[in-house]
Amino acid sequence: MTAPSRPRRANRVKLAAFCGIVLCMAAISSRATQQAIARLAHSPACALGLDWLDKNGAWVTEQHIHLVEIPAPAFNEAPRAEFLKQLFESTGLHVRTDSVGNVIAERPGADANSVILFAAHLDTVFPAGTDVHVNREDDLLKAPGIGDDGAGLASLVAVARALSESRVRTAKTLVFAGDVGEEGEGNLRGIKALAESYGSRLAAVIAVDGASTMPITTQGVASRRFEVTVTGPGGHSWADFDAPNPITAISRGIVRFSSVRIPASPRTTYNFGVIEGGTSVNSIPASASLKVDLRSEEESELARLETALRDAMDAGARDEISATHSTPGALQLNFRSLGARPAGKLPADSPLLATVLDVDAYLGISSRPESGSTDANIPLALGIPALAVGGGGKAGGAHTLGEWFDPTDRELGLKRLYLIALALAGLQQ
Repeated sequence: MTAPSRPRRANRVKLAAFCGIVLCMAAISSRATQQAIARLAHSPACALGLDWLDKNGAWVTEQHIHLVEIPAPAFNEAPRAEFLKQLFESTGLHVRTDSVGNVIAERPGADANSVILFAAHLDTVFPAGTDVHVNREDDLLKAPGIGDDGAGLASLVAVARALSESRVRTAKTLVFAGDVGEEGEGNLRGIKALAESYGSRLAAVIAVDGASTMPITTQGVASRRFEVTVTGPGGHSWADFDAPNPITAISRGIVRFSSVRIPASPRTTYNFGVIEGGTSVNSIPASASLKVDLRSEEESELARLETALRDAMDAGARDEISATHSTPGALQLNFRSLGARPAGKLPADSPLLATVLDVDAYLGISSRPESGSTDANIPLALGIPALAVGGGGKAGGAHTLGEWFDPTDRELGLKRLYLIALALAGLQQ
């Protein structure tokens, strides 16, 4: 082997020197932005708001409980929205309710055409009649929806109140919104309306969803939701035993689909969430339906899953017809879309993400970018800088009756949102 020529050695030295300079400049830039966050936090007006958050955690938790104890099933968020509207009005914000039911609270800045939007969703996954009374067990608060997204709504109220107490004035306009239709068949209708209303004025969108401060959702997971309905002749369980059964057909389809390969990367999931059908234990149902949720980080993988689902359900119906020796067409299959969420991704070098990470570094929060399905999906798909974060505290059991929230140290998450708001909106000079 021959030794490298002198010119090649010189080139390597130059490249190493250049890389060192770039890394050094990046480190200097990072320190400079973190120092800017520190200066912001210690400015007299900003410090007033941080102090208020430190001292009023109990008040925030009280409003949190009030919000959660107002039922807000999908498409019936109005009672909770009205209470949120009153809370926003008490902070001096300009508040209105739009045509779809979003509660929108504006804090005007010097520039009305540059808007920083913070959104948390009003709705829950729980049906009307669900007991949403909050039970206290030591430090834990337990109730359906207490974390998702009662924690987010309470955080918006807290930050709005802290800004009011600080009397700080911002360069950009801040908007706090409790939006409808984030869950399930709501199909993100609330955030869609907000994005359409503010349009090109949106400089950034921060969805506040849940409690944990660790994940920063920078990639919106795409989803497609369907209702699959199978209809047949029905009949008596004894006299018409050979009639094809829609519930059995759906079950056969589920078994077939469950053998479909699901990749670990891109992360892809599915869920059969609701099965309905039949009228009595001794009647062959005339119809049965299934609701299914498909998700993936990649639209192409989602399309593959949808095709596989359609094929599996069609095969399930054929298998049931064959097993009962019924005539072709004895079962009818129908697919209905319940909604679709677009994918989107915030660039790794986004100034929005850099701001959040700088605030986290200042507060000592350990966070990391992740993927998820939130209100941030819509602005991300539209090319608007957006991400989702938690509001502080700890939570678990989301989408179950045993959901819980621990408000211990929630002030850290509230301070984070407060500093993000001011860092993005800028102080008036």
